[in-house]
Amino acid sequence: MADKLTDRTALDPFLANGWALADGRDALEKTFTFANFVDAFGWMTRAAIVAEKMNHHPEWFNVYKTVKVTLTTHDVDGLSDLDIKLAQAMDKLAG
Repeated sequence: MADKLTDRTALDPFLANGWALADGRDALEKTFTFANFVDAFGWMTRAAIVAEKMNHHPEWFNVYKTVKVTLTTHDVDGLSDLDIKLAQAMDKLAG
């Protein structure tokens, strides 16, 4: 089980790279924009494989070439190191 994130400075690199704190909840959000639907869906597929291996699943919404992601750990009612790791993997996969 993950622990709730207490060292909020761990979020700084993500906040400087397009992630933002969600309004009204302890979560990270980012909108990824790709060249087209196939690229967006391919990225979602690769991110889904990483998420499944972590047993940590994002909230996300896809329209055409845009994917809006929200990361939070429901078990701790907020952000955890799992969200940091998944955000890092998603950024890496997006290039």
